[in-house]
Amino acid sequence: MTNLLIKLFIKNSEDVTNEKVRTRYGMLSGAVGICTNLLLFTGKITAGLLSNSISIIADAINNLSDASSSIITLLGFKLSGKPADKEHPFGHARFEYLSGLAVAIIIMLIGVELGKTSINKIINPESVAFNLLSLCVLIGSMLLKLWQGLFYRKISKKISSTALIASATDSISDVITTGAVLTSALIAHFTGLKLDAFMGLAVAAFILYSGGKLVVETINPILGEAPDNELVEAIEDKIHSYPGVLGIHDLMVHSYGPARIFASVHVEVSASEDIMLSHDLIDNIEREVGQELGIQLVVHLDPIVVDDPQVNELRAFVKGVVSDIDSQVTMHDFRAVQGPTHTNLIFDIVVPSGSKINKDVLVNEIAARIKQRDERLFAVITVDSSYVSVNMPAK
Repeated sequence: MTNLLIKLFIKNSEDVTNEKVRTRYGMLSGAVGICTNLLLFTGKITAGLLSNSISIIADAINNLSDASSSIITLLGFKLSGKPADKEHPFGHARFEYLSGLAVAIIIMLIGVELGKTSINKIINPESVAFNLLSLCVLIGSMLLKLWQGLFYRKISKKISSTALIASATDSISDVITTGAVLTSALIAHFTGLKLDAFMGLAVAAFILYSGGKLVVETINPILGEAPDNELVEAIEDKIHSYPGVLGIHDLMVHSYGPARIFASVHVEVSASEDIMLSHDLIDNIEREVGQELGIQLVVHLDPIVVDDPQVNELRAFVKGVVSDIDSQVTMHDFRAVQGPTHTNLIFDIVVPSGSKINKDVLVNEIAARIKQRDERLFAVITVDSSYVSVNMPAK
C-alpha cells in the first residue's frame, strides 16, 4: 500500500534530495495521517460512548490529537519547502523541526487532560458495557495504526525526516495503548474487575512519556546538535582523498533543516605549492563535496611549511608532547618563528567537545614540557573547541 501511494502521488520519488520531492512526501504523509486518524476517532468515539468506556474515549481523543498533529506536520512540510528569501537566506527547512515540536507538545497536553478525566472516573466509577462493536473497532484500530506507523517510518527513512520519525513513534505507541485498552475491556467483561478508569490513566501516562521523549528528540536539532559521526567521517575521507591535502581541522557543520547542511573546514597544504594550484584544489573540494554529499562547504586554506627539516622535527616533537599529555587532544597550524635569543612555537590545539580538561592547566603543562627540551623554546598556544563528535587528525 505504501509503495502504491508513493507511485501515485510522488513524482520523481527517488530524488529525495530535491526539496520539492521532500515536500510532496511530507504532504502525502500529512494527508494519510489526517484521513486515517479521523476514521479511527469516529469509530472509537462511537464505541466509547455506546459502552460508556473512559479508556476507549481517551483513546479516541488521542487519535483526534493525532489528526491535529498530522495537520501541523502537513503545514510544517509546506512551510519548510519555501525558498530562501531576504530575511531567511538559509531557507525555511527548520519549520519541519518546529512542526515536530508542536506535535510533541500537543501530545503532552492531551495526556494531561486524559489523566485528569481518568482520575475523576476512578473517584466516581461508572459501569462499562463492553460489546462486539468495541471489540471490532479496537482490533481494527490496532491494525490500521500498525500500518500507519510502518508507513511513517518508511517515509522518514527515505527523506531523513525528524517530524515523521516522531509521528512513526507515536503511531506504534498507539498500538500498545489500544492493546492495553482492549485487554482491560476483556478482563472487565469476563471477570467483572473495573479496570477501565485505571487503564485510561495508564494510557494518559504513556502519552505523556511519549510526548516528553518526542520533545527532546525534536528540540535537539533546533538547539544545534553535533553532526552525525558518519557524516563527519564522510567529509573527512572525501577531503583527505585529494592529493596535496596534508590535514584538516576546525570542521563546523550547521544544519538548517533536512537537506540544508552548511559546513566550513580548514585544509592544510604545502606552503611551497603554487597558490593558484592550491586555490584550484580547494575549489574542487568545495564543488565535489557539494555534489556528492549535498553539503554547501566553505574551505579555508592553511599553508604549512613541510620542506624545513628543523621545523618538521619541532612539529613532530610538539605533536608527541600533546599526544602524551592527552591522546584526545590534537594539534594543527604549527609554525616556528626563530630569533637570535629564542624561538616561538605557535600552534593551535583542539580539545574534544564535552571534555572536562582544565585548559589553563593543559596549556601550562605543554609549555613546561617544551621548555624542558630547550629553555629558548616558547610555546604560543591557542585552544580550540571541537564542534564535531569525532576528532580529525591529519592523515
